[in-house]
Amino acid sequence: MPVPAIARSWPVGARPVVVRGWDPPATPYARGHRGVDLAAPVGSPVRAVAAGRVLFAGQVAGRGVVSLELTGTGTPPLRTTYTPVRPSVSAGDEITPAQPVGTLAATPSHCATPCLHWGLRRDKAYLNPLSLLPAWLSARAPARLLPVLGVPLP
Repeated sequence: MPVPAIARSWPVGARPVVVRGWDPPATPYARGHRGVDLAAPVGSPVRAVAAGRVLFAGQVAGRGVVSLELTGTGTPPLRTTYTPVRPSVSAGDEITPAQPVGTLAATPSHCATPCLHWGLRRDKAYLNPLSLLPAWLSARAPARLLPVLGVPLP
């Protein structure tokens, strides 16, 4: 089942730098990167990319995690996860697109700078969370030519 491009915002920032991209493992227990890492300052608001319901908000292995089940994404539904986060929501809360679910926490990471790990799953299958972003949200702004003033004509 394909991933619908239902995101209405990035989880952090307007267009954050992808520090580490999606690298799916060859087998369920193989090496890989089961999500993407987005650069953001510690304390940045972390937002839900789409409407859903909070499945989990708490600590896992000493890191704050928020996991959301996304509304209207089929059976089984898509689940997106954000870590490390200081949650501001609780399990069972209904979430709207772009609603803050916490703030980026300061924890040791495999990123050289603070980053948010954003994951996506359908049942046991890991998926690329960037596929939730529609083209208008993920594309960089087009280049614009500006006038050059004060330069003599040839």
